[in-house]
Amino acid sequence: MKCLPLKIKKHHYVKAFTLTEALVVLIIIGIMILWALPNFMPVLTKAKEMEAKIQLEHIQTLEKSYFYEHSKYTNDLTELGFIQEKLSTEGKDGRANYKIEISNFTTTTFTATATAVVDFNGDGKFSVWQIDQDKTLKEVTPD
Repeated sequence: MKCLPLKIKKHHYVKAFTLTEALVVLIIIGIMILWALPNFMPVLTKAKEMEAKIQLEHIQTLEKSYFYEHSKYTNDLTELGFIQEKLSTEGKDGRANYKIEISNFTTTTFTATATAVVDFNGDGKFSVWQIDQDKTLKEVTPD
């Protein structure tokens, strides 16, 4: 068996992008994101508002069940069996964007409120939603 000598090229270059080309692409992508972000914010806000609507509808269902069993409404979320998720402002493992509470109640009526703990669009207003015993859901303070 005969060994052949290994030929090594002196100037062998690998085809690749330069640092300048990569930075230009990143800058263009950044500009496109900044251009599209204002159009995306209302969609993001609407998606986060779904959390409030779903939670309030759940409270209304729990209150109705409680009313059928006790012939009155309550303002005690624990008694209803509702557990408030840890708020996003309370630490890194917090996920809830709305604080849920029973704002008004009598034996025959109640109003539950979901108040945002995060200003979704940065305008200084915090979204507030309410629901009552008749399942009337309304936005009290828009974000």
